[in-house]
Amino acid sequence: MDIWIIQNGEKAGPIHDFEVRKKIEAGELAADTPAWHEGLSAWRPLVEIDLFSREFDQPIECFEEPAPAAEDEPEPDRLPPPLQQPHLIRRFWARWFDLYLFAGVWWLAMWAAGRDIGATLNNPWIILFHYIPWFVLEIILLHRFGSTPGKWLLGIKVVNDDGSLLSLAQATRRSARVLFLGIGFGWGVLALICQIMAFFTTRKLGRPLWDHSAGHRLDATPLHPLRLVVYVIGLFAALQLQMIVVAPYVMESMRKSFPALSEQLEKNPPWHLPEKR
Repeated sequence: MDIWIIQNGEKAGPIHDFEVRKKIEAGELAADTPAWHEGLSAWRPLVEIDLFSREFDQPIECFEEPAPAAEDEPEPDRLPPPLQQPHLIRRFWARWFDLYLFAGVWWLAMWAAGRDIGATLNNPWIILFHYIPWFVLEIILLHRFGSTPGKWLLGIKVVNDDGSLLSLAQATRRSARVLFLGIGFGWGVLALICQIMAFFTTRKLGRPLWDHSAGHRLDATPLHPLRLVVYVIGLFAALQLQMIVVAPYVMESMRKSFPALSEQLEKNPPWHLPEKR
């Protein structure tokens, strides 16, 4: 966990709690040194913070004659806390289940509203920002439940390091970072680059940057077979929901890009919703 301290009138941080413990053991930090971490409502002395209170516990004094001191043995180095299990596969598929489900509903709503689907597909600004409504909804879901449909089906939940649910501000910051750094607005090559970078940083840190920097963790429960079945059906349905709206426009684009496929596409056109005039 990242810690901030005030020493000699200056604020320092973030410092990993392991480094803070080493400074306490070395006598560099006193019990009354003000400190703060995510989840605390105010600055507190180190001795009053649960993470470090044991470091200041004094042993009971013994008034008996001390035994002759044996040759001091070097104290073994304390190992840093183990990295969290990142659950990379669950994170990835939960994220894209949510995005595909939202996209399917979004395209269906565009069709029902009589919007020009072809013009929408060709408008880069609409395509760039069309996931933003989902992330607004995700903020509310993470704040209230710590989960989303995809995360719930795959048995994962986002909480703070102390086990509490994210505040509205924390959920907003997390979702904004995922939108920018995690999926690159879902925009083609940018999304691929962002996900590759997130993969390697998550493997190194044990959690992605947007969780590591804010003190969030992912709680996971064993996968449930029934939920997995619902997940697969739901993912297939979400993809089909998009295709029944955008299929004719995608096929038209493919005919223009690949003239050799034109005849085959005309013989086997996919089923789609009729265009609204």
